[in-house]
Amino acid sequence: MISPAQLQTWRSQLDSGFPQVADVFADCMAEAHTRLSPAGMDDYLAQARFLGKMGRGAEPLLIFLQEWPQVAQIVGEEALSPLMASVKQINKSPNSQAIAPLLQALAAIVRRLPTAQQLQHYLDLSLLLMERTSSSIHGIHKSYPSPSLAVFFEKSPQLLALLSLQGLRLWVDYGIRNYSHHPQQQHEYFSLSSADSRAVLQRERHGTLLMDHTRSLDLYLRALWQDSEVLVPYPTAFDGPLTPMPYMDAYGIRLPDVYDTRQGIPGIDRYRAALAHLAAHRRWSTPVFADNFSPAQRLAIECFEDARIDALAMREYPGLRRLFMALHPDPLEGACNPATHSCLRHRLVVLSRALFAAPVRFQQEHLHDWIKRFHAALAQGTSSTTEMVSLALSYLGKTRLQSDQLPDTWFDNTVVDYHDDNRHLWRFHELSDDEETFDSPDQAPPEQEPQTLPPRHYPEWDYHSQTFRPDWVSLYESLHPCGKAADIDALLAKHSALSKRLKRLLDLLKPQDKQRLRFQEDGSELDLDVAIRSLIDLKSGCPPDPRINMSHTTHGRSIAVTLLLDLSESLNEKAHGSAQTVLQLSQEAVALLAWAIEQLGDPLAIAGFHSNTRHDVRYLHLKGFGEHWGDAVKARLAAMQAGYSTRMGAALRHAAHTLASQPADKKLLLVLTDGQPADMDVKDPRLLIEDAKMAVRELDHQGIFSYCINLDANADAYVRDIFGKRYTVIDQIARLPEQLPKLFMALTR
Repeated sequence: MISPAQLQTWRSQLDSGFPQVADVFADCMAEAHTRLSPAGMDDYLAQARFLGKMGRGAEPLLIFLQEWPQVAQIVGEEALSPLMASVKQINKSPNSQAIAPLLQALAAIVRRLPTAQQLQHYLDLSLLLMERTSSSIHGIHKSYPSPSLAVFFEKSPQLLALLSLQGLRLWVDYGIRNYSHHPQQQHEYFSLSSADSRAVLQRERHGTLLMDHTRSLDLYLRALWQDSEVLVPYPTAFDGPLTPMPYMDAYGIRLPDVYDTRQGIPGIDRYRAALAHLAAHRRWSTPVFADNFSPAQRLAIECFEDARIDALAMREYPGLRRLFMALHPDPLEGACNPATHSCLRHRLVVLSRALFAAPVRFQQEHLHDWIKRFHAALAQGTSSTTEMVSLALSYLGKTRLQSDQLPDTWFDNTVVDYHDDNRHLWRFHELSDDEETFDSPDQAPPEQEPQTLPPRHYPEWDYHSQTFRPDWVSLYESLHPCGKAADIDALLAKHSALSKRLKRLLDLLKPQDKQRLRFQEDGSELDLDVAIRSLIDLKSGCPPDPRINMSHTTHGRSIAVTLLLDLSESLNEKAHGSAQTVLQLSQEAVALLAWAIEQLGDPLAIAGFHSNTRHDVRYLHLKGFGEHWGDAVKARLAAMQAGYSTRMGAALRHAAHTLASQPADKKLLLVLTDGQPADMDVKDPRLLIEDAKMAVRELDHQGIFSYCINLDANADAYVRDIFGKRYTVIDQIARLPEQLPKLFMALTR
């Protein structure tokens, strides 16, 4: 008990006249007295006095009085000195409004960073953010506050719940580096409002990401459960304390985007447990109508049906028992007080645990009866959902308590997180007004199909930080509009003499005649000489030679080619030494090249690209690998137009998608451009050059040979950085129609 004299002494030390402080002072001192040492109390009151005198109102002082005792108990009283040093540094800057959010979030922060050293690292990171994002007029003293510091303090508990301290530092560094000169975008990033912020947060998260293991989990589902449903991740980083459960809908199996190790079970095994439960539901569960069941009855039915599914899955694959037992909660029987809470959920989880674990410690007699009835139902086979409905209703009727109607439900240690939400288990006579009803894939398709596909998002390399900006570029692909095919025929007729010379060169590159492969057990036709010899051996009693067939192979080329055209605005300029524009000469060259490759029989795709900032990169298909050189392709080529800028890296990455899937021994990506990569939203001229260089490296790792034909006389200054030695600069652009086909034949000889 604190004496009035002692309380008055502490009040004198605080020396604060705020009326709000007087209302809570006694309670704060009582808590601090039990948690702090005498020296700690003196420091506590001295620093509180400073906060009250620094001229920022009563809020920082009130928060500190209420929060510091519990913070000190976690992190230690010695952390007060560095904390207040940081507070004083913030107070000297234009960012004093951020002190209250810092103190308010401090208790949640130290629960994630429980040592003084970790807290010091966090404070240093906060001061770095303040220094780098506060601006000044004359570059000497900071004049304007940081747009992001206060919101960073508010979001820190949420961020630290998802990231390690190292991950938080990388996330903050990314925001400072990319948004320090744009206040609005900076605020959106640090408030977790922007897609970029969430993407970087996802990249820096710990745990097992579903997207990193989709292929192996898909194979697991196919091999063990003969199920080929699509796996779709949903985000969990921005949900509240109750994380959504896995579920199934018309579009696939939805799983959390990340799983951490829990109860010694790694994330990948948690995914396997969840998939096993969902796949077993798909195999053995039958939907039932839910309209006549109350919420409590549905909860009980789901409990018994989930237990049946787990039992059948463990019967099919006994190794699942270890995962299910480790991940299933093990609540104590008396944990829920029926006088204050609805305990139905708690009792059902206790029963669920007992149904596949030996009920040695369970004291309730009725549990043993229901366990026997449950296992008796499964002893004759797989039982059924209908039988579980009857069992659940009987259980609920005999064990229901009046307290089950209470509004406060006991949730502690009752979430079976590898179970799904059982939405697939229920059918409804009446359609609901949910959005999912209107988004059903069974609806009739629209009369007019969209002309463009949904955007594809590609990363972009930031050479400053040596990291990728995830999902930074939005690329839209579409079929190029058509023009007049006769215009391309006229261009080919114009170059008829060149076509004849190319024809002679093409004849040398064409695949040679077929070669016969003899002595084959399987082949396209019978080899008569070998067949007769084998027949003679058979009749003379000798073992015949079974290799009596033959087949043929073409001794030739196995090359797939993608021609990627830069369609930026600069192509509309007149070519040096010619009356034509660079675009017109490019049309002639591409037409001759496509005709030549058609003569060789090599698969060819042609596409063009241009960009209007990172949010709008256009990728236009002129010819697909499955199309022949005909009027449809000529019509698209005739309508070719140029505009906007050149964001090359995203176009290279997208072109590699279709080219990599071609069944060819050699895959060639030809890039025809007239300038260096650039775009309207990029100030650093090296940024897109370095990104294109990284994209070329990615192509190399995929086994794709890239080569650049550049029409810029000054291209040597940058094209070597991107393509190494794999480029050619054509100074005389007027000779492009002649040089391009010859260059291709030299590359594919």
